[in-house]
Amino acid sequence: QLQLVESGGGLVQAGGSLRLSCAASGRTFNRYAMGWFRQAPGKEREFVAVITSTGNINYADSVKGRFTISRSNAKNTVYLQMNSLKPDDTAVYYCAANWAGATSSPPANYDYWGQGTQVTVSS
Repeated sequence: QLQLVESGGGLVQAGGSLRLSCAASGRTFNRYAMGWFRQAPGKEREFVAVITSTGNINYADSVKGRFTISRSNAKNTVYLQMNSLKPDDTAVYYCAANWAGATSSPPANYDYWGQGTQVTVSS
């Protein structure tokens, strides 16, 4: 079992950067694919990025070239570096864990979710 705690959200101007972190408890973190999702007001939760246990990575088209996902298994932490932020990136960002998951796994396959961290990008 994993517990996930996100941090690093906040208010930033368009064009700025933020780095989100997701700290996981549990001894099997390295076996999980870790994903980032986001949900804006009035919209469905959407996929942002994922990194598998073997280091395969996938991004949503809307964030390619601007966001970078990485993980430290030594620290049981996954990161999301967000650059060139846009107002459309405003959302609550969630990290999630998927046991032995692939880059194409849908949200329903994720076993554990964090509580979310708010990211607000002003224009």
